[in-house]
Amino acid sequence: MTEPGDLVQGWFAVSAPEEGVFTIEEPLHEEQVKSYLVVGSERAILIDTGMGVGDIRTLVADLTDRPVTVVNSHAHWDHIGGNGLFAEILIHPSEADVLRRGVPNARLRPNFTPDRLLGPLPTGFDPATAAFPPTPPTGLLHGGETLDLGGRSLEVIHAPGHSPGGIVLLDREGRTLFSTDVAYPGALYCLAPDADLGTYRETMMRLATLARDVDRAYPAHNASPMDPALLPLMRDALEAVEEGRAPDAMDGDVLIHRFDGFSVWLTPDKLGREA
Repeated sequence: MTEPGDLVQGWFAVSAPEEGVFTIEEPLHEEQVKSYLVVGSERAILIDTGMGVGDIRTLVADLTDRPVTVVNSHAHWDHIGGNGLFAEILIHPSEADVLRRGVPNARLRPNFTPDRLLGPLPTGFDPATAAFPPTPPTGLLHGGETLDLGGRSLEVIHAPGHSPGGIVLLDREGRTLFSTDVAYPGALYCLAPDADLGTYRETMMRLATLARDVDRAYPAHNASPMDPALLPLMRDALEAVEEGRAPDAMDGDVLIHRFDGFSVWLTPDKLGREA
């Protein structure tokens, strides 16, 4: 285990917030992406594979000798970068085609400009040529499945809105929610063409009911763990936005709604009106 402040491969920061859970963060990019390795007695689940900078497979092999299956919480580029290093990949069917297509350099290159970096990229990663090859999933998760790791089980919850195939994972016995890109203490985005505000609100209504059943939530961005008490507040915020709350600011054509501990960003078309 690295010491606080140390970087693995010049890119990853690894911590163990509880037994059997490793946070794999990418702190030198403004997105502060976090993937999570959850280890049971028989197998392990890697929730997302990050931005494709560095060799996350080698890092994971140093943390566990259990067989590892990747669960992609969704198919946005910053969560699937290391997929090609793993043999088993699961995702919701509505985003499986993104994995089958891969991600071209033209999509990746703008995300690694100097203004988006908080430190140097490691040797061997070149934004000018970086691309993600197709990584067809080996299985699909619809929601409702239970992944048994041996001594630890993760319930799969379909949580669309931010993206159509969003997934969160619940360790009910361990009172832990892996809230992925669906809920985190920062800017909740409803910006992509396939994002949907009403669906996001419905998802957060369901997740808010888990707030009293979990002690911690591990998000894909920003401070982790997150206080589950934010989940009902996020539900209320999305409801207020959908019902016509005035935005606090605009960034181009993006409406920004600020709340205590997080914000909601969306385009006017998500409200059924043009910019």
